[in-house]
Amino acid sequence: MESKREKFVRLAETRTNKIIDMIRLLGNCANKANYDYSEADVQKIFSAIEKEIKTAKTKFFINEVEDKFKL
Repeated sequence: MESKREKFVRLAETRTNKIIDMIRLLGNCANKANYDYSEADVQKIFSAIEKEIKTAKTKFFINEVEDKFKL
């Protein structure tokens, strides 16, 4: 049976590599010879990505913050 650690490593590696691949594909859209976009479009794209990264990152540390408060 797979341990929690092994499951985390397996899933985290797979999901991280998928995200990296998708970011690289998104980067292909930067080719002005093939696509027409504005700076505002680019700002919206990366703002959305950065927001989701911040949200995901927070989930990894939120338990540490919550555990500090005691009554």
